[in-house]
Amino acid sequence: MVWLHARTIRVHRKLDSAYPGAMSSTPPADSTVQSPSLAPRSLGRSGLLASRLGLGSSYAAPTSAYEEAFERGVNYFYWGSRRRGEMARAIREIAPRHRDSMLIVVQSYARFGALVRASTLKALRSLRIDQADVLLLGWHNSPPTPRVIDAAIGLIDAGHVRHLAISGHRRTMFPALLDEQRYSIWHLRYNAVHRGAERDVFPALTQLEAAGRPGIVTYTTTRWGHLCDPRRTPPDERPPTGTDCYRFALSNPHVDTVMAGPNSRAQMRQALDALTLGPMNDEELAWMRRVGDHIYGSDRTSKARDRV
Repeated sequence: MVWLHARTIRVHRKLDSAYPGAMSSTPPADSTVQSPSLAPRSLGRSGLLASRLGLGSSYAAPTSAYEEAFERGVNYFYWGSRRRGEMARAIREIAPRHRDSMLIVVQSYARFGALVRASTLKALRSLRIDQADVLLLGWHNSPPTPRVIDAAIGLIDAGHVRHLAISGHRRTMFPALLDEQRYSIWHLRYNAVHRGAERDVFPALTQLEAAGRPGIVTYTTTRWGHLCDPRRTPPDERPPTGTDCYRFALSNPHVDTVMAGPNSRAQMRQALDALTLGPMNDEELAWMRRVGDHIYGSDRTSKARDRV
């Protein structure tokens, strides 16, 4: 499974970078000012104050772009699937001076308790930090085994980790975990093409206070670049930009943080524009849904992608 995910990451990086204009948008008048409606907010019962945009480690934006993003208020750094040196260097530079302002997420795909511990400690050494704010148990389509959980709890007890998160592609698993207080944060897929979380996950959160529910972090926001590909857009619709894709996900009230994977400084800045422009209006949301429905219906792999 780890090999498959690594191969998937390589393919998706090619798709994202194939459309450098996919993340372009008209710069706001003052692109350094965040929309008040997208101010940082608590990640559910974790109590962690997170930026509404998070950054992944699998893409090629330069170290200075990550530093610029932190200066503009982004604090959710996800040391995840493909761990590139650009983000590592940024964390090593920022953390000694601003560790209390950062949220550093370390992911483990390990399915054996001993490997969960080993991979987490290795990540901490690589980033030169003593503790991760979040340990993300990655790609679980059913609840992790007791040994994996015991290892994760052991890392918390030892002070190496503060909170646990879980990610998966089987959306129906998540509501069943609502009573599992140990999972403070859920990572799940959500974009204008794959909106199943609106049916399978978000309704379970509706009646819960923020402090009583898990924090929600979403990923695959551009659907691996497909949403921004003019060849996939309906002929009578304009192609969304990456900024549009982030704004779409951030417009859902259940979504706390949306992950981005910029491949360049320009893409980083354009991703940050989503924080300045704020949520979409009803007309923009309807347009994104039309484009998403068209892509879903014209791609024979859509149903399979919903499950893996």
